[in-house]
Amino acid sequence: MLEELIRFTADEEDAGQTVREVLQKRYGVSRRLLVRAKFKGLITRNGEHVFVNERLRADDEIVVMVEQEETEAVPPEEMPLAIRYEDDDFMVIAKPAGLVVHPTGNHPGGTLANGVIAYWQKRGEQRKFRAVNRLDKDTSGLLIVAKNQWAHEQFSRMQQERSLHRIYRAIAEGNVEPDAGTIDAPIGLAEHSFITRQIRADGQPAVTHFRVLARGNGLSFVELRLETGRTHQIRVHMSSQGYPLAGDDLYGGQRTWIGRQALHASRLSFAHPRSGTQMEWEEPLPEDMQQLLERIGQS
Repeated sequence: MLEELIRFTADEEDAGQTVREVLQKRYGVSRRLLVRAKFKGLITRNGEHVFVNERLRADDEIVVMVEQEETEAVPPEEMPLAIRYEDDDFMVIAKPAGLVVHPTGNHPGGTLANGVIAYWQKRGEQRKFRAVNRLDKDTSGLLIVAKNQWAHEQFSRMQQERSLHRIYRAIAEGNVEPDAGTIDAPIGLAEHSFITRQIRADGQPAVTHFRVLARGNGLSFVELRLETGRTHQIRVHMSSQGYPLAGDDLYGGQRTWIGRQALHASRLSFAHPRSGTQMEWEEPLPEDMQQLLERIGQS
């Protein structure tokens, strides 16, 4: 079964260019996806097969179709999903704390991927699970799942160009100073660990912008914006400044008031990969973080 990925009508700017040039330069189709469309799909112009080296005329309608993907080896498991948005290209899901995104050796099942695969299969859709922004097991909030290879490539490009904006809210231990700033410190694996990260000169570049929203009773309510997306980035950066996240015992926080790191992916914004329309979602803090906010005097 063929699945439509891209449909467009050539304009004067496209006229004279090859199908390949327009697909790659204007629509961000990778060479890998183009090869898949050529050999395991179909590209048509005005309803008839077209080769990618043929030149376009204004008003030509181009359709790119690929063979529908076989589901990857993630067994379906039905579970409630807090879907905030869905179209043919992607989903935005509010992930609860405690849910692993993708199966691992320690968590072979019961993950978000299992639930999404079950949801798709129930609707007769065969897709691979492609999380765009992965969240740690105990981090709550908004997460994007691309529904096809083209969309995933567009989100990867947005991340590289830093046009996919992610805002987090966290509760840190201590009175975070100054009121706002930037932490620019490379992150890599800690010595003798496959899990823990640390600031290290040979690590990958990592940049986090922060702004304090409130302080009280030895805690700070902080808003954070990521420029990069390193594993445990916010947790490592805040701990390195002497302000570990409440509940984050892996990086020096205490579990006195909350049983997980107090970190929530609260806002997402980006231009839709197909239409270019600016889109934004905001997810309220979950109950455990709301309760902790009451200790700061904010609720």
